[in-house]
Amino acid sequence: MSFSSSRLAVLSAAAMLFAASSHGALAQKKYDPGVSDTEIKIGNVEAYSGPASAYGVIGKTEDAYFKMINDQGGINGRKIKFISYDDAYSPPKTVEQVRKLIESDEVFLVFNALGTPTQTAVQKYHNVKKVPQLFVATGASKWNDPKDFPWSMGFQPSYRVEARVFAKYILKEKPNAKVAVFYANDDFGKDYLIGLKDVFGANSSKLIVAEESYETSEPSIDAHIVKLKGTGADVFVNISTPKFAAQAIKKMAELDWKPMHLMTDVSISIGAVMKPAGLDASEGVLSAGYLKDASDSQWDNDEGMKKFKAFLDKNMPGANIADTNLVYGYTAAQTMVQVLKQAGDNLTRENVMKQAASIKDFAADTLLPGIKINTSATDFAPIEQLQMMRFTKGKWEMFGEIISAETGG
Repeated sequence: MSFSSSRLAVLSAAAMLFAASSHGALAQKKYDPGVSDTEIKIGNVEAYSGPASAYGVIGKTEDAYFKMINDQGGINGRKIKFISYDDAYSPPKTVEQVRKLIESDEVFLVFNALGTPTQTAVQKYHNVKKVPQLFVATGASKWNDPKDFPWSMGFQPSYRVEARVFAKYILKEKPNAKVAVFYANDDFGKDYLIGLKDVFGANSSKLIVAEESYETSEPSIDAHIVKLKGTGADVFVNISTPKFAAQAIKKMAELDWKPMHLMTDVSISIGAVMKPAGLDASEGVLSAGYLKDASDSQWDNDEGMKKFKAFLDKNMPGANIADTNLVYGYTAAQTMVQVLKQAGDNLTRENVMKQAASIKDFAADTLLPGIKINTSATDFAPIEQLQMMRFTKGKWEMFGEIISAETGG
């Protein structure tokens, strides 16, 4: 053996020894507050009372899901202790409850806390304290800002993501569209406008023939609809909350105005929007979705849906399977468990954020086929794909390919 090859052998042996020793160091358990050999404390705030109390079932579903995981032995031998408080959808109450979770209960992280105004009130606090504000339950695009807020991450497709999907669909179906955008004059409405322009790009001013906003204090939006019909638009993008969405559908039917009508998924409730507007008037309205509907018979033989229904039967008997909040809570909890599994025994807050930002093609049981959760260090938007759907004969029907919200390529 020559000098150089023997030296190489010694060096490679040393490298192997170093790799083995550093692997040993990595394998050691690392914990931050809220974690022990037997427990992981997860905090949550939910609107169990107040104006948004219909969402309270999300927290109840997550609690039931974590109990199921605990009954199965937990995650890497640790049981989840889920501490969920009511903030009544009131920002001052949110501040109080989140402080309690972090400073008194010493939770490891706060998971899927609900609401844009409520969670905005604690976003800076989370980031100063370096406690994960993980998978926030709001559709605002502000939660995808890893540079300025590295400890905050959203979950569901943002309003901006949905608008990008709408814009892609419009360009495919009507490349020379004349688009009228009707939107709420707030962050919700403006997020959609930005998303449309992300995709329309330099052609925005040519494609969008009208941008009309409304105030939530207005009793009726009929005058806006009359004005928009007068623009000659053949595509109507309706970014309004349920009451106004129903008014718009009704007025369009009265005016016999029949453009391609795309409506935010905030207002897809059949009971709160389509029925009050009139099922005939609502026929053909378009929107987009990402979750399976447990009350839709097309999923009866779907393996993921079978698991979801078995979970409900055992852990939430009597729950209303038509309530999409159940499916949402299940999807979020399953994703949280996936992140904790990825973290292994390195249960530091920093590593959990790193794992949350390293999800690759995770297909939760209740996501539509083909929609997968992906994140990276520069992309804190877990779900950025949607499938178009059309309101037909009293129900929503999915159609077409899965559309990605990415603007590049």
